[in-house]
Parts: sequence; C-alpha cells; structure tokens
Amino acid sequence: MPGVEAGGLYGTLELLILKTLNSGGPMHGLAIADRIMSRGAGTFRIEEGSLYPALHRLQAKGYLSWEWMLTGERKRAKYYQLTPTGERAFARQRETWIRSTRVMLDFLDVAWEDVR
Repeated sequence: MPGVEAGGLYGTLELLILKTLNSGGPMHGLAIADRIMSRGAGTFRIEEGSLYPALHRLQAKGYLSWEWMLTGERKRAKYYQLTPTGERAFARQRETWIRSTRVMLDFLDVAWEDVR
C-alpha cells in the first residue's frame, strides 16, 4: 500500500499527534513521528516540515505544553504533552472524525464492516 502524507487531509496530522500523546504520554517530536508511522504500519509519512509546524499550532491553541528533557540517548529535546484543553480537543476531534468517516463511507456506498 502506498504511503499517505499525514498532513494531506486538513487536521489529520494534528489528530494523530493528539492521539499519540493521549495514549503514550510525553514524547519528543521524532518519537511522536516514529510512533505514528509504526502504529500506522508505515502508511503515514511524517515529514519534519509538517510535524513541527503542527506541534507549534497545537501548542498555540493551548492543546500542548512542553518541557526540556533528556532522550534515551542523553540528548536534550522538547517533550510535548497534552494539556486538559488538549484532552478535550482530542475527544471532540475524534468524534468528528468518526462521524465524518461514516458519512463518507455511506456516500461512497462502502459498508463500515467492509473497511476492516
């Protein structure tokens, strides 16, 4: 299956970042990208030119906070985590995505069960 640019659909990358931090706790940028790519079985390509602007947008919205920490390789990196506002935003965006996906599948005459 060919890869998909995660930032290709508006909001997709931001939702993937929110989900990753919601389930994985604080992480630095490259760890977030690695988790998304591995969890998506290599389907999503995360480019640094998309990742860091998305992290900054989420931070500007108040969805993320960060602090300097050391990686496993003892390098200093920004570790991002969800704020309570970010947790609420993730829940809303997740529900919106699910509703939109169901509408699109219906529009395309695809049964939800056929997707799995």
